[in-house]
Amino acid sequence: MNESVLTGAEARRLMREGDCRGSTAGLAQDYVQANLVVLPEGYAAAFNRFCTLNPKPCPLLGITAPGDPDPGALAPGADLRFDVVRYRVYRDGKLAGEVTDIAHLWRRDSVAFLLGCSFTFEKALVRAGIPMRHLELGCTVPMFQTALSCHPAEPFMGPLVVTMRPIPANLVETAIAVTSRFPLAHGAPIHAGDPVQLGITDLSRPDYGDPVPVLVGEVPVFWACGVTPQAAIQSAGIPLVITHAPGCMFITDLREVELDEGCSPSKGL
Repeated sequence: MNESVLTGAEARRLMREGDCRGSTAGLAQDYVQANLVVLPEGYAAAFNRFCTLNPKPCPLLGITAPGDPDPGALAPGADLRFDVVRYRVYRDGKLAGEVTDIAHLWRRDSVAFLLGCSFTFEKALVRAGIPMRHLELGCTVPMFQTALSCHPAEPFMGPLVVTMRPIPANLVETAIAVTSRFPLAHGAPIHAGDPVQLGITDLSRPDYGDPVPVLVGEVPVFWACGVTPQAAIQSAGIPLVITHAPGCMFITDLREVELDEGCSPSKGL
């Protein structure tokens, strides 16, 4: 099975049945992927404000009604309790473990936030002739906590997290132009070049995901990342929060071209 050409619904079925166990990078490439945050309704307004203040790492795609695991127009009939490969569970701000479904943790006041993901624009980068090293290696994109702080929205605060992709030096401007068309998937990179300027001292030791080599003639390019809320959740110390595991996204029924401001379905690819 060519997993890159699956529909969003087909990919979710594989996840629910346990037939997809790793990163969703490269999976169902025509469809928008999303980061997931599930928290009690009493914290939803504050987290919504955090997203509004930090649109690069937290581009908001949708919010569910309290207690409803159906993501609505993003994927009608899907169930956020089962349709992610792996979830992270945080209790009192500390990572308590990972699970493959959250039915036993879902509550009547659970509210889910779906945030844009940079996996969405990777097909457009490949179309532009830009290699994706983590896809070539079959691993998860590396993610790093930076020394940059997000705008706080009590009780949520913390560092900006970024993804890194090595880009051939002559294609960096192309990568910037392509990804700037996807503001709801983090948009243009926040930095290209020396990682020390972001407070990152060792590219071989990502905080999340897998290390990928930066070869001679390549530039490390950094995009804001939807794992950022996981750092903010830890500082908030909320009794129970659920997120996707890094690299294991929710795949919607929204097509990638619907987020591409330079390419609508009527224009073709």
